[in-house]
Amino acid sequence: MRINSPHMNIIYKACMKASKSLIRDFGEIENLQVSSKGPGDFVSSADKRTEKIIIEELLKAHPDYCTITEESGILNNENKERKWIVDPIDGTMNFLNGIPHFAMSVAFEEKNEIVCGMVFNPITKEIFFAEKGNGAFLNNTRIRVSKKNNLKSSLIATGGPKKNSKIKNLIFDEYIKISNILDTSIRKYGSAALELASVACGRLDGYWQRELNYWDVAAGIIILKEAGGYCNFFQEDNKNPLKCNIIASNSLIHKELETHTLKKNIE
Repeated sequence: MRINSPHMNIIYKACMKASKSLIRDFGEIENLQVSSKGPGDFVSSADKRTEKIIIEELLKAHPDYCTITEESGILNNENKERKWIVDPIDGTMNFLNGIPHFAMSVAFEEKNEIVCGMVFNPITKEIFFAEKGNGAFLNNTRIRVSKKNNLKSSLIATGGPKKNSKIKNLIFDEYIKISNILDTSIRKYGSAALELASVACGRLDGYWQRELNYWDVAAGIIILKEAGGYCNFFQEDNKNPLKCNIIASNSLIHKELETHTLKKNIE
């Protein structure tokens, strides 16, 4: 593992420690306690346990840093200069249904800029990570975005609207519009962090989605950028800066993907 910075090393150790219980939980899904956070939004005891382990390790190293997490919210909010951003299981529904497509996603932000991040699928043992200025990696291999140069022949992924979404029609309209352009059907895998990582390593050519949370994408953004990708990141709601929309792709199809998806609807 080509880890250079102390912060990246802290993230790596936290994820490795948390992965042990998460792998065990994945093998005993039927025994997990599951509760609903809202329509179509669930949290398991595994989410809470994984988050607890990660937070403990991060704050052990830097107890004064702010921590933004999916389940616990914002901790140490008085420190706005340095932040850990944590999603203990991105792809909870996949996890709960025994689908091995989910990941821990952890990023470090300094002065409002993401400087390093890791997306780790403990089942496949794939670790995507990046540090600003040092490139992006999948385990020990340097990764780059694809060289696909037209949207029509590209492999694109997205996520559907949430059950209680107020913009379902807009999301479906975008889906239909892009579907009519592409030669292949749109993919939907259920983990924003892994979708961004997949664009970063060239498995996907592009990805867009509305109604995400910052912790879903923070680590994926730095991985994508360091792999040579382009990313448009928009706040969805000025009242809640942690809600966001995203367009991600290689540089060659970005303008075309942007034209048909989020840009004109948000500006």
